[in-house]
Amino acid sequence: MTNLGRFGLAILTAATLATSACATSTAPSAESGAPSATGTVTLVTHSSFHLPQDVLADFTKQTGLAIKTVELGDGGELATKLALTPGNPPGDVAFGVDNTYAARPVRAGVFDEYVSPAAANGAQEYALAGMPQLTAIDFGDVCVNIDTRYFKDRNLPEPVTYQDLAKPEYRGLTVVQNPETASPGMAFLAGTVATLGDGWQDYWRSLRANDVAVSPNWTTAYSTDFSGSSGKGPKPIVVSYASSPAAEVGKDGAAPPTKALLDTCFRQVEYAGVLRGTKNPDGARKLIDFLLSPAAQATIPDEMYVYPVTRGVALPETWEKYAPVPPRASTLPADRLADERDGWVRQWRQLMGR
Repeated sequence: MTNLGRFGLAILTAATLATSACATSTAPSAESGAPSATGTVTLVTHSSFHLPQDVLADFTKQTGLAIKTVELGDGGELATKLALTPGNPPGDVAFGVDNTYAARPVRAGVFDEYVSPAAANGAQEYALAGMPQLTAIDFGDVCVNIDTRYFKDRNLPEPVTYQDLAKPEYRGLTVVQNPETASPGMAFLAGTVATLGDGWQDYWRSLRANDVAVSPNWTTAYSTDFSGSSGKGPKPIVVSYASSPAAEVGKDGAAPPTKALLDTCFRQVEYAGVLRGTKNPDGARKLIDFLLSPAAQATIPDEMYVYPVTRGVALPETWEKYAPVPPRASTLPADRLADERDGWVRQWRQLMGR
């Protein structure tokens, strides 16, 4: 599979809020030498979750517990469904609730408090204020991406900031996603709120006046509308991810024709938590600890196209070169996101004439 194909599979469901899924699977059993404890720990997650089978088998070898996964759609759908079953969970531990949805299940009493000892090695830096029930596992930044060839061929300066996209020289060049139906669209909207403050509505008015295009999902925007992807569409500016350029590296190692604008990034952090009412709280805690282990964290970039939270875990070489961690990603408190998100979307619809 190509880098871009694997990247698309890794984020497709997370990028489209309307997707629905429910599936289960079980990690392979441990080989001889496993500890005497036996049983299963059920991980409730989104449908973009993936770790290599040998890594999952390592958990079984270390603990004697097999991992069963239950998929509940994308990250937003996962949070919503968990919030409907506090104290009567569909599993033991949940992974994949991100900071834009975290307040919903936490307020509903879905999780037991647990702070992993392993969190001290980096994950605690991403802890949500007042939410000790959740442990950060990975993060991914939504950023504007550009087709560098387009600007070079036309001797046109590359945009750098949010505000640049509203300038007349970039009229009609940008495609974003609908925040009602796509999580990168919601993250981009939240990023404009975080960065521009009370001026975010005027900014969206200026984008509309500058002929910004709105696609329903990430796949259409990136793979069809964007000129820098395989679809070779008409738009050289797109909302995507900080990790997207790593997926565009040539098979021969050639530099990607795209780059992320690191002054336009909004941080999305994914969390795990012990589900209140679990029949296996010890197994749930062990799995959270394991997800923070260097062995598990090292697989996260290639398997889920996001960044590890544990310090000292090296990124793949192509990521270090073409998809470095944005140093200035914006964010908003989880409580504010929960309280104001729907209002922002309503205002966005009005501003965009939808």
